[in-house]
Parts: sequence; structure tokens; C-alpha cells
Amino acid sequence: MTGQLIKRRKTKMVRVGNIEIGGQAPIVVQSMTNTDTRDVAATVRQVIELEQAGCDVVRLAVPDMEAAQAIGDIKKETNVPLVADIHFDHRLALECIARGIDKIRINPGNIGSGSKVKEVAVQAKQRRVPIRIGVNSGSIEKDLLAQYGSPTAEAMVESALRHVALLEEHDFTDIVISLKASDVPRTVEAYRLAAQRLEYPLHLGVTEAGTLWSGTIKSAIGIGSLLLDGIGDTIRVSLTGDPVEEAKVGIQILKSLGLRKSGIELISCPTCGRCRIDLIGIANRVEQRLQNCGKNIKVAVMGCAVNGPGEAREADIGIAGGNGVGLIFRKGEIIKKVPEEQLVDELIDEIERS
Repeated sequence: MTGQLIKRRKTKMVRVGNIEIGGQAPIVVQSMTNTDTRDVAATVRQVIELEQAGCDVVRLAVPDMEAAQAIGDIKKETNVPLVADIHFDHRLALECIARGIDKIRINPGNIGSGSKVKEVAVQAKQRRVPIRIGVNSGSIEKDLLAQYGSPTAEAMVESALRHVALLEEHDFTDIVISLKASDVPRTVEAYRLAAQRLEYPLHLGVTEAGTLWSGTIKSAIGIGSLLLDGIGDTIRVSLTGDPVEEAKVGIQILKSLGLRKSGIELISCPTCGRCRIDLIGIANRVEQRLQNCGKNIKVAVMGCAVNGPGEAREADIGIAGGNGVGLIFRKGEIIKKVPEEQLVDELIDEIERS
């Protein structure tokens, strides 16, 4: 199945800065800085790094008023839309809105009285700032835990519906919803239930997924399963590591499903006893050399003549290895035969000329 064959769920569309979420817009990749937001220079550097890695929207932690007041300065020096991550204190949301934030993440039921919710909703609507309701399995209301016995997928959806109702009461509907758990089955079930009951765009993610290795696997399974169902309008891969890696993994998930076309798509075969070149080293060097290439082409790095020519023929350009040598193909046609030590350089040269 390719991205063109995935029938995506129809949702309301909301605008975050110059980015559209939902309403059949391209799926948006998000990440979150791990800098102290009060450190404007460090945060700006990381936001720019994330944007350069292909991140569409960046979220910032706003734990106090000093961090909220830094939003304006960060906005002045960055281009990508920014989201303020806020808990409990409605004044932080109001300050971020006043400082030009593009979106806020807050749970209306956790910020106090109805008058406080109304104040945030009114200001957000006037400034056209959407709100993401972020439900996590670890923060479900006590009465829902008592009702369902644990933070089940049903409890998570009921929590989201409560928060939505608080905003809709004040005629606020620029809403995005997330329902994240740290285990994949519950996360997937919660989003599937929400997709049946809500028209709002859904922000996908497996929370606290883990390290780069294990978290990538969990996120790819959870997010990928939902995307194949046509569910999801924006994604964030949560990893214990460099946020840039989150953006890279998110983009790769979309590319593997045909839902994002920008940049190189690299295919390479597993090694076996027939391989007579350093395929692992070659594939890693090619990937490294092409990581910032903006061309929309498929590159094949294959180890031998069994699968090599056929796979390379399907790619725009590729390598098929031999005994210390390799063939370079373009659109199924052999271009040249070169020694192994020259394969990567020759391949890159051909890509740059294409």
C-alpha cells in the first residue's frame, strides 16, 4: 500500500502559523526542544536545528512566567511555528498568546475555574491560536480511573471529550487532540476510538517511548499502524535523546508509507554470504552523505547480482555490488563499473548530476 492509497480520515482543519493541520493537509511532523526556554539563545539554536532537519512545528516547555515572556524573543529569531506546552496555570497561556505563540498545548480541565477556561478560549480565538488537548494515560481524572478501573483507552477518550466540551462551551473549535500512552496497543486503541467520536485533527504519538533504538520501534509501530488506518494529522516521535532524531524518525515513518516525498529514499538489502563488498559500510556512508540532499529520488544500495539489478532498476539510481567492484545503474540501465573504493564517490557524483 502506498500513501496515495491510504484513505485518510476527514477532519476539521486548523492553522498553526503558516501550517495547516487536518482537513487533508499533509501530515505535520513535530518535535519538542529540551533546552531551558528561558535561555533564548540556546532555544533558538535548537529550534533552527529542528527546522533544518525537516520539523514542521516545534513545541517549547513553558513552566513559569519567565519562560512565557521569552516566547516573543524566540519568535523574532525563528521561522517555524511554535507551540507552548503549559500545565495548570492559565496565566502562562494568556502570556504566551500575547507574546505571539502559534499554538498552545493545555488541558482546559486542569487550569482552574470556568472563568479561567473562558479567558483562555476568548483570547486564543481572538488571536487565532489553536489549542491542543493533550491527554496522557498517566494523568487521567480520578473519577474516570475509578469508573474504568485503570487508564484504559475508553477513559482517555472520555477525558478528551470533557476537555473538548469546556472549550466548545465558549464557541472555541480550533482544537487538536492527542491521546498518548507509553504502550502501543492502548495508544492505538484510544486513537481509533477517538477517530470514531471526534471530528478534530489528531496528533499522534507514543509517549515516553524510550531511547533512540527502542523508542523508534515503538513509535513506528504505533504511529504507523494508525497512519495506515488513515488516522492522524500530525505526529511527534517521543525519544530520550536529541530532538533532531525525533524529527528524522518522524519524517522516515511518513516516507516509508508514501505520505511524504521530500528528500532521498534509500533502500538497501540485508547482507548475506553472497556479498563480496563492504555493503554495511557503503550503505552507511551513502546515507550519511545524502542526509541533507533535497532531491526527491530513490537510491538503491544492493550487495550482489541476485537482487541488485532488479532493485536498482526500480530505483532512480543505485549500486549493485560484485567481488570488490560494483555496477552503478540509472533507471535500470548500467552506467559504469567501478572499483569498490570508488563506489560511494561515483554514486554521489551521479546523484548530483541528476
